[in-house]
Amino acid sequence: MADDMVRLQELEAVLPAMTRWRVPGGRSVDWAVLEGSLGTALPSDFRSLAEAYPILVVGDFLSVSVPLPGAEVYWASGARDDEILQDWYEMGDMQDYVPFPRPGGLISWGESNRGDVFHWKTSPSDPDVWPVVVRTDNGDWNEFPVGVVEFLAGVYGHTIDVLGMPGSFPGDSPEVLGLSDSVD
Repeated sequence: MADDMVRLQELEAVLPAMTRWRVPGGRSVDWAVLEGSLGTALPSDFRSLAEAYPILVVGDFLSVSVPLPGAEVYWASGARDDEILQDWYEMGDMQDYVPFPRPGGLISWGESNRGDVFHWKTSPSDPDVWPVVVRTDNGDWNEFPVGVVEFLAGVYGHTIDVLGMPGSFPGDSPEVLGLSDSVD
């Protein structure tokens, strides 16, 4: 958990605009309900990010999907029944990847406004070592042996390149918008 806080601080250092959206005292996501509904634990770095921040939109481009307190079952359901992943799978457009809940399947945690999708590959069994997998809008698949927070810090700190992304990504000093935690 201490490593997760260090990684979160590294992300905040490269994206200082996000810190205005930090929720004092945390967001109180019910992880037992979410992970019970999902059927797996989630990486601790993501849990730290989701406790500290609402849904974030970075550079009017990348949306990081965190569960809303009170809507954990909905988030889990979306992850288990991801129609886009299922369509790609049925069309044979996933290389060697499969949708969750198949063993080692992908769970989405973010997307761009151009159709790029960011996932975890749920293997090995320890969620804290799940790699990030990016499927770009043009069909490129990229895998990175890091967690979500380290991936975002690397992308926005310009130490990780994602092949197939728009030339303007990630940009310099992008604005960050935090979306409300209200459940309608």
